[in-house]
Amino acid sequence: MKKYAAPLAAALTAALGVATALPAAAATGTEPPSSAARAAATPTGLRLMPLGDSITWGVGSPSGNSYRGFLWNQLSAEGHALDFVGSGRGGTMSDPDNEGHSGWRIDQITGIADSVLARYRPNVVTLEIGTNDLNGNYQIPTAPDRLRALIDRITNDAPDATVLVGTVIISTSGTEEANRPAFNAKLPGIVQAEQAAGKHVRLVDMSALTSADLADSLHPNDNGYRKMADAFNAGVQAADAAGWIKPPASAGGQVRSGIAGKCLDVNGGNSANGTAADIATCNGSDAQQWSAHSDGTLRALGKCLDATGRGTANGTKIEIWDCNGGTNQQWQAYNGGYRNPVSGRCLDDPGASTTDGTQLVLWDCNGGANQQWTALPAS
Repeated sequence: MKKYAAPLAAALTAALGVATALPAAAATGTEPPSSAARAAATPTGLRLMPLGDSITWGVGSPSGNSYRGFLWNQLSAEGHALDFVGSGRGGTMSDPDNEGHSGWRIDQITGIADSVLARYRPNVVTLEIGTNDLNGNYQIPTAPDRLRALIDRITNDAPDATVLVGTVIISTSGTEEANRPAFNAKLPGIVQAEQAAGKHVRLVDMSALTSADLADSLHPNDNGYRKMADAFNAGVQAADAAGWIKPPASAGGQVRSGIAGKCLDVNGGNSANGTAADIATCNGSDAQQWSAHSDGTLRALGKCLDATGRGTANGTKIEIWDCNGGTNQQWQAYNGGYRNPVSGRCLDDPGASTTDGTQLVLWDCNGGANQQWTALPAS
């Protein structure tokens, strides 16, 4: 492992900094800004998603709070208005929401990223993932590429969010320890490339943990979780001091049709490009959680509402697609509904259908109930 120490330390120093965006005192990322600096401005409100595997969930922590409990206490004491978010609830803490999944690999977290990020819209993501890939010898040569793809997915789905990427912690598993140094050595370059692309991604060094901080071969005890919280907290404070962290955006919600009981829906909850946007009975699922963005897009499952093939004619089918800035993904509130400005036509439920699964279309704006949709506040 020693052969990685010097280059990794140098790379960590670069990746933990945030180029010229951070004040010099915070450039190493190992210390939060001084209390005087933090007092100069009100700390930004946080909608924080703890994202990862069983370490995020809290295995090894007697309370089940993981690093989350310590981090929540630190951030609260520093004056941040706080909301931890995620589809799971674990631990005894007052706000136990998180997106920790025991046993999951990087690719499995990537598989849920679109839906959970679209639903919760965090402005900070604390990411600790890779332990199960390394410990299971799962496609080790491409594990850094999978992590890069996951970070790209997060920053695409939540472009306003700051992503804090933790290095994989020490273990006493011979398999993981054989793989961990080389994997961690790749992380600074990944983070630096994200920063160079203008994304708010910061590396969080977890090397303060030692084998004495483990509850078993893979998971921290509470002393180890406290050290993880310290590291993530330093990352939050440095990012906030740099002006990276913006107030949380509106989390959106259902877009209800003028036809009673029906909502704008993604067919089958499928996030694949080309999936039909349809009318369906309102059910509160992720497929019906939409957010309106300041760029004029309507988004669900990490994708944008899209007029197929950039069509503008009556009857052009509506689908979801990767957000790309196209005029066919622009929607304006108009006469109680949504209009695509380039075509001048409205989002329409053809024939005022009440049949679940009916694909929506563009049609001349007429103010009918089948073109009425509750508007979401843009963020």
